[in-house]
Amino acid sequence: MTDTASYGRAGFSAPSAFSPRQLITPGVLIGAGIAMDLNQGFKNAQLRFQKAHLKDFHTAADNILLYLPAAIPYGLDLLGVPSKTDVLNRTAILIKAEMMLTATGYLLKHTVHEWRPDGSNRYSFPSGHSLQVFATATLLSEEYRERYKWMPYAAYGLATGVGLLRVANNKHYIGDVLVGAGLGILTMKIAYWTHHYSWHKHSRHR
Repeated sequence: MTDTASYGRAGFSAPSAFSPRQLITPGVLIGAGIAMDLNQGFKNAQLRFQKAHLKDFHTAADNILLYLPAAIPYGLDLLGVPSKTDVLNRTAILIKAEMMLTATGYLLKHTVHEWRPDGSNRYSFPSGHSLQVFATATLLSEEYRERYKWMPYAAYGLATGVGLLRVANNKHYIGDVLVGAGLGILTMKIAYWTHHYSWHKHSRHR
């Protein structure tokens, strides 16, 4: 049971608690992604589109933008912009989520063995980039949406851009990206739901 009763930061609500409604978005993404990956006709259509319109496309931007959502909170800390969770607890949540998503991605990639669209290897499912960037986009949303209503749109917009670049680079099918996105969101949500807030528990009264 997450101990949130005595935790809080001035100007913010209590830490995120589990709600079944929060399973809807990741569930829909995962379900849609699996359905697309099981549809060979859909995957073949993507390959034809890639060959016709994106054959010479390549960018490394996806590998750079991947880590931006995880770095932004620490930059905002330096600028004095408060997050919902203090830096120690927030970092603990991030580390826990990273451990879970790394294990999940590794297990699925080495179990499913789906070929990448470009045929380079059999680690296409799910998209590890999507796992990472949607998890940290969720962290940004959780930490800053109360004060900055635009933050979820910016964070998930960036994450969506990374996912689209993975498809454009011919490294993933769309289904791989959707499943990675759903798992990334769910992983970060679980990290928040299960966190015990071991530091600064009485910060709302200081």
